[in-house]
Amino acid sequence: MLLYINKMIIFLKFIFYTSLVFLILISIYPGSLIGYLIYNDLGKQPVLFKNYFGSNINHFFYYSYISLIGFFSHKRITELFYLLIFLAIILEIIQFIIPNRSFQLIDIIANILGVIVAYCAIKIYLYFNKL
Repeated sequence: MLLYINKMIIFLKFIFYTSLVFLILISIYPGSLIGYLIYNDLGKQPVLFKNYFGSNINHFFYYSYISLIGFFSHKRITELFYLLIFLAIILEIIQFIIPNRSFQLIDIIANILGVIVAYCAIKIYLYFNKL
């Protein structure tokens, strides 16, 4: 059983770091890399589903996803929490200088909310798992 858990943690770490590299690439690519792959248009942002928030909801979901995987696969979740918040802010600020990208405060808010929601979910899970 312990061997299975260790293999699962190694797999989750691989998914986390792969997702982290993907996040950095799509954040610093000049234009929408995913928009180019899906629509053949660097200027078009894909939307996961119809919503009133535009592509900002994508930021929330991706940061929630990457945070949950990171928190499940690492023991130092508080340090990882701060690292992900820092990354969320820095990657959005860098978009000031990248061509065909734009800084949006609402994106930073969505990124940070995604990390916070995942952090709270893990803390609640750990609290009830200790009982």
